[in-house]
Amino acid sequence: MLILLTLLSSVLLLLTLAPLSHCRYWWVRVWDFPRVQLLVIALALALTSSYYELESTLWVTLLQFVTLGCAAYQLLWIYPYTPFARKQVKDARPQWSGTTLKVMVSNVLTPNRQADKLLALVEQQRPDVLVAVETDQWWEDQLKPLEQHYPWVIRCPQDNLYGMHVYSRIAVRDAKIQYLVDAEIPSAHLLLVTEEGTEVSLHCLHPTPPSPTENDVSTDRDAELVMVGKSVKQRDIPVIVTGDMNDVAWSRSTRLFLKVSGLMDPRRGRGMFSTFHASYPFLRWPLDHVFHSKHFVLKALKRLPSIGSDHYPFYVELLYHPEQGAEQQELQHNGADEKLAREVLHTVAGDEKHVHRPGG
Repeated sequence: MLILLTLLSSVLLLLTLAPLSHCRYWWVRVWDFPRVQLLVIALALALTSSYYELESTLWVTLLQFVTLGCAAYQLLWIYPYTPFARKQVKDARPQWSGTTLKVMVSNVLTPNRQADKLLALVEQQRPDVLVAVETDQWWEDQLKPLEQHYPWVIRCPQDNLYGMHVYSRIAVRDAKIQYLVDAEIPSAHLLLVTEEGTEVSLHCLHPTPPSPTENDVSTDRDAELVMVGKSVKQRDIPVIVTGDMNDVAWSRSTRLFLKVSGLMDPRRGRGMFSTFHASYPFLRWPLDHVFHSKHFVLKALKRLPSIGSDHYPFYVELLYHPEQGAEQQELQHNGADEKLAREVLHTVAGDEKHVHRPGG
């Protein structure tokens, strides 16, 4: 038992320390994802060792120190995404008036053939904007009924699991599909113009994840996030960035995106709202996101029921209230963050100026 506990504790320590490196290979970066799972495993190992009369009390104490240290380190990363942490985005109060904006993002899973579930969910939730990713021509045909109520549509059907469609009740201007870091990976950039005349810069992303079947390294994903983040930082108008980012909320790359963009994450202080994997409760983390500028406060945030995909749809309702929103605190951005951002962009010869600035 002592040998087994030593082996498991050593593996846990290795997996905990691996993401500290700047290595971008998938087999390192993937350990950014299961921090909750590693926390549970660390606590289980620490508890297990306390139940056994083992021959080396000192060694067992050392193993408990290692496992509890790993647990504390994992908790440090995920704590901001628990209800015990301070909310980054304010809750909208009933007396606050202003334009509301409802955004729903759904990775439909291309082989999934339960389009009726998504249509029913849209009818129930009535978002102002639906961002659907992994959409191909079949999905475009099935979602055609939405166009009766969503007259502004951005279409980019693809057969490579990276298609994208945006449906909007709100008027769309200056829309553009771009391929920022990969000729086969689209992103959508558009201007929403509400009935009240408020202009919102909307950016919809679905970068590739670091995985053995998708991309050996996280470079493309990280660069696309930084590129868009630095681009929207320069905007004076309200901004929303949404999509399946293929990155967890607490990762170093998402933190860097939030720092260079100055955007808010409504999850912080409220919960994880994990959207992937819908079929495996123990292997679940937040991959689908809605980030926004300080012009907005939060009215609603929820993970929606399954539509047969490996992702749950994600829904956010925002209230445009810049007076109260200005009091919200963005993540601090320093010189080291800027240096890292430039290094990430350099790997793909990228520049924030490459990102379309709708209305700009």
